[in-house]
Amino acid sequence: MKYVAEYRDKELAKSVASAIQREAKPDRTYNIMEFCGGHTHAIFRYGVQNLMPENVHFVHGPGCPVCVLPVRRLDDAVEIAERHNVILCTYGDMMRVPGTKQRSLIRAKADGADIRMVYSTLDALKIARDNPEREVVFFAIGFETTTPPTAVAIKQAQKEGLKNFSVFCNHVLTPSAIGHILQSPEVRDLGTVQIDGFLGPSHVSSVIGSEPYEYFAEEFQKPVVIAGFEPLDVMQSTLMLIRQINEGRHEVENEYTRVVTAEGNLKAQALVSDIFELCTSFEWRGLGTVPYSALQIREDYADFDAERRFEVSPKQSREVKSCECPAILRGVKKPTDCKLFGTVCTPDNPMGSCMVSSEGACAAYWTYGRYREKAVRPQKEAAA
Repeated sequence: MKYVAEYRDKELAKSVASAIQREAKPDRTYNIMEFCGGHTHAIFRYGVQNLMPENVHFVHGPGCPVCVLPVRRLDDAVEIAERHNVILCTYGDMMRVPGTKQRSLIRAKADGADIRMVYSTLDALKIARDNPEREVVFFAIGFETTTPPTAVAIKQAQKEGLKNFSVFCNHVLTPSAIGHILQSPEVRDLGTVQIDGFLGPSHVSSVIGSEPYEYFAEEFQKPVVIAGFEPLDVMQSTLMLIRQINEGRHEVENEYTRVVTAEGNLKAQALVSDIFELCTSFEWRGLGTVPYSALQIREDYADFDAERRFEVSPKQSREVKSCECPAILRGVKKPTDCKLFGTVCTPDNPMGSCMVSSEGACAAYWTYGRYREKAVRPQKEAAA
């Protein structure tokens, strides 16, 4: 298929891999964080890591919106559905994420709560139209990519006068998370997580553009390359980062020029700015409380804010014991470092969000790399 096959071409991949082999200096290590979970899956699906020299490593970041949602917010959504007898709508990945005591939305649904999976915000609006006697809450999650559709839904609900529609808002912001990671003790002081450069998000950058990353490149002297999701995108972007690192540069470069511009989608940005404003702080799974890292619904649209409409009780939420999702999201550990991975925790019985989400690192390891990891590890240990 044109414009897809070109980015999966075997001979081109060999050529880029050879260039990386030549230009990666053998006397140093390159630690590249792919922020986005889509990149993690591309790396594992197409075996990109196997084409890299031994001194080029990918560090998995927190770029999975389902994964970074804290347990407390999921518990609140379950309570809204059960206690207030609403129709709760959300995307499919969220249905199976375990909350406190492994209680997920799908388990609450099995117990009688009216929780429905939707493919878009338009589906949720239709449910509100079709059920005027019921309150309908859209459980909104995601980075900058999925925020505009939520804004459209609120705008449309206001236009139609849908008084039974509201949004439980959990939209978070990529640049704030990158800054938080770079300022964390694990990166700055302890050296637990070493990062030499970033593969910047693809779809997020199509909305916000490449300009927001310039601050991080300059302030923390870390190069950023906006990368597409195809295997050759990832490989070419890695080569661009290696060249920057070798030359001592720390700039923002855009490999994904067929989609991403410097300024981004100005119409989408204006729509989001009209409906939402910054939260002073928001909790991320794995990262803790991150200042100015999420959005909340503006006062002008308060009638569509589920948090103002439905009360939730204070609660003690907690992760599944021994689940390493928080450490995996910070890049401190890999899925195979978790003793639950592949034993207690599988896609059929997930203990953490990283195994549930289609962008989660654990899901990538399970789907594309679990058996390879087990086969390769003893050989490396024997060689050592």
